[in-house]
Amino acid sequence: MSDTVLIVEDDTRIANWVKVYFERAGFSAEVTHDGESGLALARELAPDLIILDLMLPRLDGVELCKILRRESDVPIIMLTAREAPAERIMGLDIGADDYIVKPFDPDEVIARATAVLRRVRDKVQQVLTSGDITLNETTGAVTVGHEPVALSQAQIALLATFMRNPNQVLSRDRLISLAFNDEFDGFDRAIDSQIARLRKQINRDGKQPIQTVYGAGYRFVVEDA
Repeated sequence: MSDTVLIVEDDTRIANWVKVYFERAGFSAEVTHDGESGLALARELAPDLIILDLMLPRLDGVELCKILRRESDVPIIMLTAREAPAERIMGLDIGADDYIVKPFDPDEVIARATAVLRRVRDKVQQVLTSGDITLNETTGAVTVGHEPVALSQAQIALLATFMRNPNQVLSRDRLISLAFNDEFDGFDRAIDSQIARLRKQINRDGKQPIQTVYGAGYRFVVEDA
């Protein structure tokens, strides 16, 4: 069965163009042109991937991404005309897994989509545990102190990398290599933003295992090591 991609894009020409390329690549593709119908279709179809424009009528892409991220860990690639670094970081910070700026090469969109899906599926099927943090790599479920925590695919990849490399100082470049197989089209500040969000999500009772090692990177501290 082919992967299903939901394209939420208000520009009909772009949406249909992207749909054609996904179908040529072997995907099943659905298109909608506003945020409210995008949310309804995401809930109905449970797609394998969502291509999401930021500027949407009825419900903008930012709010839609936030809602989707609260409800599921479906991979989300933002497609937008906003190219400022701050906008890019914001998109990743609210839970998107990748961010592509218009105008774009459709082959790049397919390549990014394939990479995101591969990261999701190539995880080792095991449960990682450190202190009161548990990560099921098969389902993507994360709990802290037995409470469920909603993380994006990028944040799950970072947390898994930290948990597999306890008490080691990992530079930003090393984190990108280990977590994303060098496919993360980001930069230092984007990684910093993802880690800042991850820290907030896993912080409990003032305990913060992810430490900044100034000038070097980050370290995941395991108390009982």
